[in-house]
Amino acid sequence: MSINVVLVEPEIPENAGNIARTCAAIGATLHLVKPYGFDISEKAVKKNMKRAGLDYWDKVKIIEYENLEDFKSKVKSNNIYLLSTKSQRVYTDVKYEDNCYIVFGAETRGLPENYILENMEHAVRIPMREGIRSLNLSNSVAIVAYEAERQLSFVNLQETSNYFNEKDI
Repeated sequence: MSINVVLVEPEIPENAGNIARTCAAIGATLHLVKPYGFDISEKAVKKNMKRAGLDYWDKVKIIEYENLEDFKSKVKSNNIYLLSTKSQRVYTDVKYEDNCYIVFGAETRGLPENYILENMEHAVRIPMREGIRSLNLSNSVAIVAYEAERQLSFVNLQETSNYFNEKDI
């Protein structure tokens, strides 16, 4: 069991690194929709982006798409959730299923408005105080991805620590 995290045109390497780390921690597949605001070649990841958490990318299944149309043509699922501040439905109001897709837009623009309008029944939001534009992308991914995993009963995830054994407590 796993979920799919989709980043449409991510711009900030540190966010992508944090999201890759979250995907590694929960076993999610990371889908990246071009264009990116950074280089993800093996050379660039090794040389420049370890600080951004991209050293976790070898522990994450990554699927790339040339653009949003390429993603939409290849992923045919009714189990897609679009994260948008424009949605009226809260992310906790849906039932996430195995192999669901949770789609996030670019840091500065979000998802294209026409994509949201075409799929409003699949759009969800994270509640925030009025007047706050948005949350950091990597924080948003973590919030929603862990809610999906919670609903899926954290299957295949370690729920207890191995750090202390019983005699230490």
